[in-house]
Amino acid sequence: MNQKPVIFAHRGASGTCPENTMAAFRAAAQKGADGIELDVQMTRDGELVIIHDETVNRTTNGRGAIGRMTLDELAQLDAGSWFSPSFAGEKIPTLDEFFKWAAGNKLQINIELKTNKVPYHGIEKQVLDLINAYQMRERIIISSFNFDSIKRVIELDPYIAVAGLIWKIRRDALARAKELGLRALHTQSSYALSGYGREAVNSGMLLRLYTINHPKEWERIRGSGVPVEALITDFPERFR
Repeated sequence: MNQKPVIFAHRGASGTCPENTMAAFRAAAQKGADGIELDVQMTRDGELVIIHDETVNRTTNGRGAIGRMTLDELAQLDAGSWFSPSFAGEKIPTLDEFFKWAAGNKLQINIELKTNKVPYHGIEKQVLDLINAYQMRERIIISSFNFDSIKRVIELDPYIAVAGLIWKIRRDALARAKELGLRALHTQSSYALSGYGREAVNSGMLLRLYTINHPKEWERIRGSGVPVEALITDFPERFR
């Protein structure tokens, strides 16, 4: 498993393009990624949009919280110029827009539900409904730092692939994952290389590691002997 991990482009090819934009997603496909990791939040008027932060402040020319803005308001923002003038005019995509594009390829898709800070009501069902509308179920992994959100996904659809996200070394992660019947954890290398990570692997848990950007870090992980199912990286081209 360690020899050829699945390569997910983190927020698209975010090392060379503005994160979570269609430019980053298209670049990920061109650079040979096996899949794309993206973040989903909900607007004030109930639309699913792809953006990492709970506000638009860092990655657009606007200010404000996603949950307090409408889709029309978000559509007016420039989500590319902060990264480079060459990306001026890039927009915050909707999940619907992304799926329309993804229908034309075979990339795996990791949807992170950004519900750990803002518990967007009904986001789990809305995401699942859109996945089913586009017949994407076999290509999807839904993940979140909010294990209660993952629990709601499982209750709505017991058969879709899900994974728990872990920040640093969370000692109760494996126990919580087992409670929910999870088969995969998305972790940093520090967890994977810890005794907790080895215990997770020994219990049959798949590990997908984020955010691995340097081949030397991957060599260190591979040399440890810990089996890794996937790498999530800003630079998918470095691992081809």
